[in-house]
Amino acid sequence: MSISRSGFSCTTFYKYGICMASLMCRKSTHMGLPFSIAQSHDRSYFDTATMALAFTPFWINLYTAAKLPSAWLAGVRVHSLSNTECETRVRHRWINQNPFQSMYFAVQAMAAEMSTGLLLIAKIRESGQPVSMLVANNRAHFSKKARGRLRFRCTDGAALEAAVREALASGEGRTVWVRSEGRDESGDLVSSFEFEWTVRGKAG
Repeated sequence: MSISRSGFSCTTFYKYGICMASLMCRKSTHMGLPFSIAQSHDRSYFDTATMALAFTPFWINLYTAAKLPSAWLAGVRVHSLSNTECETRVRHRWINQNPFQSMYFAVQAMAAEMSTGLLLIAKIRESGQPVSMLVANNRAHFSKKARGRLRFRCTDGAALEAAVREALASGEGRTVWVRSEGRDESGDLVSSFEFEWTVRGKAG
């Protein structure tokens, strides 16, 4: 087991980080702070009712380790998140491989969905209103073997913002298709995913 210079093992640091993230989530909920506006019915995705206090890649990745361990163990990480786009990254390695010496398609799907879902959560948080979110459909296209490091980027922030705004204004559900493209270190398109998200304002 590797030991850091501070004397903590990697396992100890990992458990400490998860405990701290969970504690911050609970404290933000009990204090009534508006950090967790989105509420998802898809429990395989983030339990956004207890999202970490700081909505940044660092805390999102730490929270993923606690609440979405399959993606975390597969190596999916949030790299950047802005008002218009979100990028996730994942590297081909033994734990996420398929029998054909490339990355398993489901791991690519996790990274792609996360890039769209986090962008939607950010838009819901900006609205300041409770909104439910759920993936209704998805499509995928694979054009090259997934090897090395892949980056999945969704740039549909404007479309997601419009969907949230329309859902809140109408009081009815809205659907929106968004796209995430996965490219390798050479910049070549490896896979592309499209997700149909449904959003609906929640009463009260």
